[in-house]
Amino acid sequence: MIRSCQKYTVVLTAETRQRLESITHNGSAPAKKIQHARVLLLSDADHPAGGYRDQEIAAILGLHVNTVARVRTRFVLQGEGAALNRKVRTMPPRTPRLDGRAEATLVALCCSPPPEGRTRWTIQLLQQEMLTRRIVTAVGCETIRKTLKKTCCSLGASSGSVSRRGRPPGSSRRWKKSWTPMRGR
Repeated sequence: MIRSCQKYTVVLTAETRQRLESITHNGSAPAKKIQHARVLLLSDADHPAGGYRDQEIAAILGLHVNTVARVRTRFVLQGEGAALNRKVRTMPPRTPRLDGRAEATLVALCCSPPPEGRTRWTIQLLQQEMLTRRIVTAVGCETIRKTLKKTCCSLGASSGSVSRRGRPPGSSRRWKKSWTPMRGR
């Protein structure tokens, strides 16, 4: 759908124009933000280098006409921040498999003694136990692993931390022994 009439006219102040130009010249902003700043600079009605129509801006920047119209509309209706930055997502794309109660149960399971005949819990055993106890209807091994990693829970280790308590063999600070004379000789 190509819009032939421009309903929203962009008028930039000198301060806003300077901010947009610094975004385009700096190059450290995200690519979409730089493109949207260029759209606003080219569509400024009060500037001699601006005032282009949506079709011209789209051709110059290699964007779709609807994108140019959306950026212009957002700037006029919602302001500079909404036109330049991405909209913040309020909900995650998918609902989490394990809610807070299920996570707490998983951590409690992990800290409990392992099943008989086993020395420690494995991710597959935890998955089967979660399904057996009907805490969740379906859960994958990867979900269990990520949840345990997120909560810093270790499967059967003596310490709950990531690093070891002691030094591994061969990495002692006293790697060089000093020579001492033998007594009694």
